Amino acid sequence: MKLWKVGKVKKVYEVSPTELEFEFTDQISVFDKIIPSLIPRKGETLCRTSAYWFQRAHAMGLKTHFQEMKAPNRMRVSRVKMLESPSQSDMGYLVPLEFIARYYVAGSLLDRVKAGDIAPRSLGVTQVEYGTPLPDPFIEVTTKLEKVDRPLKKQEALHLAGLTSQEYDEIVEIILKIDRDIDEQVTKRGLIHVDGKKEFAFNSKRDIMVVDTYGTADEDRFWDLRSYEEGTCIELSKEVVRQYYRDTGYHKALNDARARRAPEPDIPPLPPDVVEKTRQLYQKLYFQITGETIHEGRNQS
Repeated sequence: MKLWKVGKVKKVYEVSPTELEFEFTDQISVFDKIIPSLIPRKGETLCRTSAYWFQRAHAMGLKTHFQEMKAPNRMRVSRVKMLESPSQSDMGYLVPLEFIARYYVAGSLLDRVKAGDIAPRSLGVTQVEYGTPLPDPFIEVTTKLEKVDRPLKKQEALHLAGLTSQEYDEIVEIILKIDRDIDEQVTKRGLIHVDGKKEFAFNSKRDIMVVDTYGTADEDRFWDLRSYEEGTCIELSKEVVRQYYRDTGYHKALNDARARRAPEPDIPPLPPDVVEKTRQLYQKLYFQITGETIHEGRNQS
């Protein structure tokens, strides 16, 4: 195999003209920055969680690029093309969009409401605070292949990705179907599925496939169900790392630099105690999502 691409947390290898293999590393990224710290066993938890959801998607009759796990942190997938300007007649290509489905007010959504960029009424609510449940899913679309994710309106998304309006609506329906399954599964194990990101591609027949990864501590946000019912939102995802950098002031410094188009400050490493806390979080969340346990003695291969 030949190394084809290195992402923020994955390495991608060419297996054949029709296959790729993902290697999930122990790197972690926030705010489009790779943190110079490794989280032990993180890659394994993401790979196993992703495989779990892909297998459930197949059982629901949905198409995905997943083929099989090749090692605890490696996954074999079908390959699709990456086109600069896809059209509605192209086949077998990555849809250059990320779809975010939100079910509660949290994270950047709350920031944008407070900034006046999003009106509470557009979310179907009159008052907004952290943890407010939304009466209907709030679907957002951003760019996928640009350096920094950029929010898009539906018509711009259709044009950029070569999608028909019907295909866009079909993607949304797939998202909602998957998220209903995620919600049903994790609620049984004491979690709330707050929001999540998904990516898609077309196969050689222009059928929509779910690709990349989803339903993990990196792509999705989860809260502790009991704590939420008692009035507190306990973060059980990569959000705890984002919050660390908010608390230290790095996030504000980064946003200020981006607003000024100035050089961005390097992201500092996580202190050892935050690394350990994050390691424990990823492994505990893997169990709460899948009901399976990662044994400490098992090595990646």
